[in-house]
Amino acid sequence: MAMTTQTTKPDELAAPLDLLLTSATKPFVSRMMPDDTWTRFGVNLAKQPGAVAGRVGALTRELGAVAAGNSERVPARADKRFSDPAWQDNPVLHRIMQAYLAAAEAAEGLLADAQLDWRDNERMRFVIDNLVEGLAPSNNPLISPLGWKAMIDTGGLSAVRGLKAFARDMLSKPRVPAMVEPDAFVVGETVAVTKGAVVLRTSMFELIQYAPQTPKVNEIPLLMVPPVINKFYIMDIAPGRSMIEYFVQQGQQVFAISWRNPQKRHRDWGFDAYGAAIVEAMDAVQKIAGTDSTHLLATCSGGILAAMTAAHLADIGGGDRIAGLNLSVTVLDETRAGFAAAMMSDRAAQAAIRVSRRKGYLDGRDMAEMFAWLRPTDLVWRYWVNNYVQGRKPAAFDVLFWNADTTRMTAALHRDMILMAQRNALVTPGALTMLGSPVDLGNVTADAYVVGGIADHICPWQATYRSARLLGSKDNRFVLSTSGHIAALVNPPGNPKASFRTGPVDVEDPKQWLESSQKSSDSWWPDYAGWLAERSGPQVDAPTTLGAEGLPPLGPAPGGYVMEK
Repeated sequence: MAMTTQTTKPDELAAPLDLLLTSATKPFVSRMMPDDTWTRFGVNLAKQPGAVAGRVGALTRELGAVAAGNSERVPARADKRFSDPAWQDNPVLHRIMQAYLAAAEAAEGLLADAQLDWRDNERMRFVIDNLVEGLAPSNNPLISPLGWKAMIDTGGLSAVRGLKAFARDMLSKPRVPAMVEPDAFVVGETVAVTKGAVVLRTSMFELIQYAPQTPKVNEIPLLMVPPVINKFYIMDIAPGRSMIEYFVQQGQQVFAISWRNPQKRHRDWGFDAYGAAIVEAMDAVQKIAGTDSTHLLATCSGGILAAMTAAHLADIGGGDRIAGLNLSVTVLDETRAGFAAAMMSDRAAQAAIRVSRRKGYLDGRDMAEMFAWLRPTDLVWRYWVNNYVQGRKPAAFDVLFWNADTTRMTAALHRDMILMAQRNALVTPGALTMLGSPVDLGNVTADAYVVGGIADHICPWQATYRSARLLGSKDNRFVLSTSGHIAALVNPPGNPKASFRTGPVDVEDPKQWLESSQKSSDSWWPDYAGWLAERSGPQVDAPTTLGAEGLPPLGPAPGGYVMEK
């Protein structure tokens, strides 16, 4: 049950990266009992006895009407939890549903009656939303008609399967229902299958060069910099949906970094280490391609690192090494409001840093669990009902398989990311350094192609637009995809429902940009392919071998680091 108002802005409901990094270190109970907010909630209600009595009285009267069969309460049209006809046709189930909806409304009313300050109100809203969602009768295997139907249809096997799935999921992190079976896909066989070779392996990353699929290729290559939180193959998901496959087929020379899954001994890899790795990868790409520059396509946390590295190169006179900079679903301006601001604090940030420092890393499974509880309807209870109540296997979906294939984040990078976001340091020139250079994004003058997703709840598109304005690029194109965080990337052509909007980054207000932008149908990939071609020099003969002198092929793509658990 989302208790939001019509005046709430989408970016106020987002869960930006630093919030996920901070909250992921907290135990579940701590997230549900934020600081002293529960105490202030109770104290404030005690000061409003009339309002509380009125709320309780209204609930009592409504429950009486429910019991008598006189209530007209119905779920919202968009509420799919009660879509089974039994919730309407069975008088007992119908009354249970109505009683639940009445109690949920009363809980929302009590939150309003408490008159908390905005920060406590947002924190309690998160807690109450999760409690209300969890107590829905549709989640109860003893009540849910879906559960009973499954038991009848399978002769009780669904209950056995559900219990086995529950036990498996709760025995190890993340302790939430599995969104996909762990054997639904195989890396290198059904995902990450584009042909190529590892041409450089360091302690931090593998560099993969992809085999050309056209007789001619663009002279200037493209280096993809993936996020550091999950594995690189979101860029090379299943055939027909792979970004890498698509751009190779468009005649682009494509390389990709595959980050190592760090262990405790790698705890000191921070901003400088990852920036140096990107520069090392660029050196290798340019040597293999025989060029003085390369395009960068970087996503999410990889985009933050790429932007900082670009600022470093600009500072040392190497800014022209970047032919074009694509930052996809990347937030550089961490100005926040609403839920994100309420949940963040210096104390929480420092506590999170201490936890990862003790362990040497942030476990990606902890972050996956936190991410799920930020969207409990879609990412917890939906799969609870499917997997446990109905005893069914979740559908095989490549993106969810990738999402479950988590990695660790080094303690140093975890610290650097949190402190950067807490201080919104990239907005202020010189507030951070990268490889000894003061980071001034205004000095990054390479042509920019910045992508946001209109339904992105991690990197709100308004924030990605504000981030684009930090760059010093004279040719700065913003692209808004009609999709969420991952779907904005995995966006192959051919979807009749897909569209995107484009326009120069020339106004301050994202809303004003939206009103003046140009809408196009289908995917943004062909638009970017054309943008790349205009900035990639002449077409040249495709290389007949991969690698170069001193950079021989070390093994087939997708390499070895992607297999590390």
